[in-house]
Parts: sequence; structure tokens; C-alpha cells
Amino acid sequence: MWSVIIPIVTLIVGLIVGFIAGVFYLRSQLTKMQKDPDMLQKMAKQMGYNMNKQQLNKAQQMMQNQNFNKPRRK
Repeated sequence: MWSVIIPIVTLIVGLIVGFIAGVFYLRSQLTKMQKDPDMLQKMAKQMGYNMNKQQLNKAQQMMQNQNFNKPRRK
């Protein structure tokens, strides 16, 4: 019986920990993009968009307004 329960519990815990680690990693990457316009432009090129300076500045402003550092409270 324990040979079935332990792998299931381990899988669930691993999924939860992996999701939390992924969220923190993504949040840190987004905060880095706020400060580095080259990183933002690189991401846009990977998605197939070519951004000029004005579009890049607007995207940076929008990201800064999102404020990825602080959790949202409703």
C-alpha cells in the first residue's frame, strides 16, 4: 500500500514546488526586462515582432506599471 501512496504524494509535492519555483523565476525575468530594454527587444524578436524605440519605451512603461515585484491584493 505504501508503495502506491508515497509516489503519488511525491508527485503532487513535486508539481507544487515546481510551479512555485517557475512563478518566482518568471517574475524575476520580468523584473529584469523592466530595467533592460535590450532583453525586452530580444524577447519581442523571438515572438516575431520588431519594435522601434517608441514601442519599446511604451512596453517598458506598461511593464513598470504592472509592478511584478509585489503580489496583488484585491
